Amino acid sequence: HRRQRIQHGSGFPVLFHLDSFFGTKVTVFAYIWRHNGTNAIRFCSVSGFYVPLFRMLADFTRYLEAERRYSPLTVRNYRHDIELFLAWLGISDTDSDLRRVTTEDIREWIIFRTEEGRLSAASINREISSLRSLFRWLLRTGVVSRDVAAPVASLKTSRRLPAFIPESRMTAIVSECEEADGDFETARNSLVILMFYACGLRLAELVGIDRDDFSADFSSLRIRGKGDKERIVPMLEFVREKILHYIGLIERQNICISSEKALFLTHKGKRISRTAVYRTVQEELDRAGVQGKKSPHVLRHTFATHLLNGGADMREIQELLGHASLQATQVYTHNSIAKLREIYTKAHPREKGGE
Repeated sequence: HRRQRIQHGSGFPVLFHLDSFFGTKVTVFAYIWRHNGTNAIRFCSVSGFYVPLFRMLADFTRYLEAERRYSPLTVRNYRHDIELFLAWLGISDTDSDLRRVTTEDIREWIIFRTEEGRLSAASINREISSLRSLFRWLLRTGVVSRDVAAPVASLKTSRRLPAFIPESRMTAIVSECEEADGDFETARNSLVILMFYACGLRLAELVGIDRDDFSADFSSLRIRGKGDKERIVPMLEFVREKILHYIGLIERQNICISSEKALFLTHKGKRISRTAVYRTVQEELDRAGVQGKKSPHVLRHTFATHLLNGGADMREIQELLGHASLQATQVYTHNSIAKLREIYTKAHPREKGGE
């Protein structure tokens, strides 16, 4: 079919990836929009995902994986963002020259995504970051002569304080997790909560733990974080005992299959999914009466905030969290200042009723 140019405001771009009988990847660029109360589809182009562009995206993906050491989820998101942008521009096998992309194109795309996609500023900034990475790489490899994404500024985002669980509530949750005993699922779920809180792990880091990531005596854990960077996290004694109990349980119940090295398993002996862990944390915190947001990252924030309130050095917290820069860690000082202000209000004689 002859490609039709669709104006930027026509609808929301989507991609359909198909495999032909000859093994050629086929991509359909289309727009979906509302028409008379129903969803309608307008096709922009149907093509064998033209070899030059397909190879370019494949090479860019390998660059993100091998050189930038981005996580599989980040790589997938970046590629998705770029494919949407290229589809919106109407780039196809007959018109694949990326040198014609301008800074104004990117700015129009941001406006379109903000208005039609109803995305938050943080989500838009992720898409801007994807395009910046692409055009930096294209400049470096000589495909384009200038980086058209460099002048594009990120959107301003509101600075929200990290949500965390108060120490009194978290102490009760930890005590309940320590005492939890019984079947495999109860032991696993309580250990998930303890590991997030005691180690300050990210969701992907916890899911990716293998049993051989622990030291011989299980007193420390090697974590593979963002950018495949490794850090060592010490195990508190009560967490260490819980880990040993859990490993003994899966061995006694013959849950672990021989080829699976993961620490956290499903009933079938396979590595647990991110979705299952997220749901487990939500259910456990909800059952414990935690108010507000309930997620693995809230437990990570709680770990950092409680350490800071307990007098830990900012650099030490940065290392334990696996932050690349101290700036990312300093957000927790706001929570500590808020706590100091609360104590001050309750304790200072002028605030307790004096003039």
